[in-house]
Amino acid sequence: MDWTNTIFKVIDMRSFSNLWFWISLAVLWSSVSHWVLGVPFDMIQKARKLGGQAEIDLHAIVQINVNRLLYIWQVSGLVLLTFFAFLLSSLAILAFAYDVEFAQAVFLLTFPLTFVGGLSLSTSQIIAREQPEGEVLCARLSKHRVMTQFIGMVSIFITAMYGMYQNLSVGLGF
Repeated sequence: MDWTNTIFKVIDMRSFSNLWFWISLAVLWSSVSHWVLGVPFDMIQKARKLGGQAEIDLHAIVQINVNRLLYIWQVSGLVLLTFFAFLLSSLAILAFAYDVEFAQAVFLLTFPLTFVGGLSLSTSQIIAREQPEGEVLCARLSKHRVMTQFIGMVSIFITAMYGMYQNLSVGLGF
């Protein structure tokens, strides 16, 4: 009996049946929801709980990241938008018109991140305009995190449903 042949028959090494894909999906959304506008969420909690120097540090790092994001958007936003639109369109065509499973997996990982990017840009503009401090800033960042987590939950659900559909259709030979 050839063990490697048996293992590869039992564990299919395609994208949606590969354990590494699902691990990377979990790590991706865990990381995206932990870093709120480039600020670790534990820093937000610490500023909310302790105040003082932790709050000053939070305000400083949020201000730096907001200014950086808005500067990138002002300088090269249109170029980045065009590039990512081209990239996602190419992935979508490869994935769904040509039925390339790897492209489907990459598209399902990257497409929802565009919503998170738009949300981050919008939140940055609100923070730059309103200049919130203290609890108001923490509340704004927490709201951003909850919305990011919602996008992640929907993304994981859709990816899981599509992945199961792909695995069942390949397994059944549809």
